[in-house]
Amino acid sequence: MAINAVLAVIPVAEFDKACDWYASFFGRQADQRPMDSLAEWHLIDAGIVQVFHDPGKAGRTTVNFFVDDLDERVGRLTATDIATTDPLVVASGRQRLVTCTDPEGNQLGLLEATN
Repeated sequence: MAINAVLAVIPVAEFDKACDWYASFFGRQADQRPMDSLAEWHLIDAGIVQVFHDPGKAGRTTVNFFVDDLDERVGRLTATDIATTDPLVVASGRQRLVTCTDPEGNQLGLLEATN
């Protein structure tokens, strides 16, 4: 079985507030709003993040994103008042990681490969 795409779903209770926060996190508005309770960011050809109104599951999700320039991304988040942890080295010194938490309690990780 081949896997051809990934669709990450992030459940939230306060949908409009969450969409504003994720617009800041991704640096742009959602690419699609297929339903009143769903917003999608198309990050790469086969990678989509959905923010979905589901109060019963809100705040229980972790999603990690690999980025090319962690320092630049952290700078952009800081400029929009999104706080991140200090960079950590993980995986035998091969990656740096920072995390942040959305207003619902979902955790987002940003990882950068190191040489």
